[in-house]
Amino acid sequence: MIKHAVIVAAIAALAGCASTTSPGAVDVDRRQLLIVPAEQLEQMAQVSFNEQNEKARAAGKLVTQGAEYERLRRIAARLQQQAPVFRPDAANWNWEVALIDSPELNASCAPGGKITVYTGIIRSLNLTDDEIAMVVGHEIAHALREHGREKVSQAMAQNLIGSVVLGALQTTETQAKMASQVADVMLTLPNSRKNESEADKIGLELAARAGFNPAAAVSVWQKMGAASSGDRPPQFLSTHPANESRIADLTRMQAAVAPLYQAASKQ
Repeated sequence: MIKHAVIVAAIAALAGCASTTSPGAVDVDRRQLLIVPAEQLEQMAQVSFNEQNEKARAAGKLVTQGAEYERLRRIAARLQQQAPVFRPDAANWNWEVALIDSPELNASCAPGGKITVYTGIIRSLNLTDDEIAMVVGHEIAHALREHGREKVSQAMAQNLIGSVVLGALQTTETQAKMASQVADVMLTLPNSRKNESEADKIGLELAARAGFNPAAAVSVWQKMGAASSGDRPPQFLSTHPANESRIADLTRMQAAVAPLYQAASKQ
């Protein structure tokens, strides 16, 4: 078992490293371990996204119309338009937005542009449009940088996920099972500090280019920090820890994206 993991890791080190995005104004440039085909991850993300939405619809929790839904769609659409700045192929993604009526303070973006936001994070934190853009932009950044694919590749290199992930998913049952397993790795396991920093930077630039005030990146994480002081921290913070150093980094980054925001505001 150990020998197999070492062999896989060695092959990955030689052939599986790449950079998935352009650096942008925030200068994110790092080679990543990517040994799982992107197409397969996107396929499983679609299966998981559909299953999530069907469960929410059955429970009467999937929001598909109304002011709150349209507000989220407008914000997400502006961010999506800027995604090709970091990777041109994102213009061809099948972007989808799901709003789930639940008190959870949570949001995510799965491979291929599958955005999920829970009403709790908007309502409980009383988020402005700019702050929603920072949350969604951060999640889109994870998808653009393929952090989920990177985590699954790392798990495979360590033999934590079977090689069936790389094989054909022949049955609906197999698809659902593997999609659930991979979704746990991609969206439930915490990101590394490096991945979080990259998502902060890219998300901030996306939002600034879309005409959202970059200062909201600081205020939204301040709100997150205040929300985490209770007995039950928000679910979002289990994978996106808020801390003083993050807020300090976002404050320092303001100067780099200010010209982009000013240019977008003039248009």
